[in-house]
Amino acid sequence: MDMLEETGSHRGAGRGPTLEDVARVAGVSRATVSRVVRGDVQVHQDKVDAVRSAVRTLGYVPNNAARSLASKQTGAVALIVPEHESRVFTDPFFVSAISGVTAGLDTGDKQLLLVLTTPEDRARTRRFLRGGHADGVLVVSHHEGDLTEEVLAEATVPVVFIGRPPQGYPAPFVDLDNVHGGRLAARHLLQRGRRRIALICGPQDMPAAVDRRLGVEKELSEAGITPVWRSFGDFTLASGEREMAALLDSDISFDALFASSDLMALGALKKLEVQGVNVPDDVAVVGFDDIASAADATIALTTVVNPGRRLAELGATLLLDLLAGRERDQSLVLCPELAVRSTT
Repeated sequence: MDMLEETGSHRGAGRGPTLEDVARVAGVSRATVSRVVRGDVQVHQDKVDAVRSAVRTLGYVPNNAARSLASKQTGAVALIVPEHESRVFTDPFFVSAISGVTAGLDTGDKQLLLVLTTPEDRARTRRFLRGGHADGVLVVSHHEGDLTEEVLAEATVPVVFIGRPPQGYPAPFVDLDNVHGGRLAARHLLQRGRRRIALICGPQDMPAAVDRRLGVEKELSEAGITPVWRSFGDFTLASGEREMAALLDSDISFDALFASSDLMALGALKKLEVQGVNVPDDVAVVGFDDIASAADATIALTTVVNPGRRLAELGATLLLDLLAGRERDQSLVLCPELAVRSTT
């Protein structure tokens, strides 16, 4: 029986009603019943009422021993990063995020557990969430499908997302307005007189990458502009270089590039330099994130500022507030800014 399994009173030698029984009577998923049972405030009230009615009808009794075990304080908070180790230790965003979480936790005397899981390894994430290893969980750089509602429902502690949660999952979160960030980038290129704009987008199973692409495309569409090129990288330097090589080989004429991350923009810049393309005279380039190297005088990349450390710190603070029972907003979205430099 897992930590969230609930049992009812025994009737003779048989078992009492289970979570599945309650879910069936209430007309909701087992995951929703789990969230209602543990007091998740994010569940819609109509579903809460349905579950409570089913509980009364069936005579369902929570397993208080399991609940007591799950509530023991460990003194730790886990940061789950569903990314391959090679990316976590080479992308400056993760250094900023870990630093921010650490700073946010300092006020609550909690230790940080770093949990790296590949996006495909749901079983490992599930075991961790069920294991009661931490008092709370932060999630960053998540992909659609790697942390489903069913997986997250097995968490015995509060879960806060750094970044917009998976589609349809009503979890507390802190995020940057990535749609607006994409609009800022496109607007700037249009103001610079660029009309043949190419896009190197991020992975479309990540909410941040989807929002950045949507923002750029909305701004361009409202100006009557259609991107001349659209391809997809994985937020890495190598993918930016690869996609720029493909664009140059295509013979498509372009006078500007928006890359959904600074690392992809830097990879694209490297390829443009090798091919003798002048930036910004021939091609203007805008990135997204404002990593430290973007501001280097030899690069001076125009980019949308993504305050990763601040977002992570705010996420940690939100989690501490939830653990302490303090009333506060369940979501916080920051407005991005554009850092204009030499590449435009």
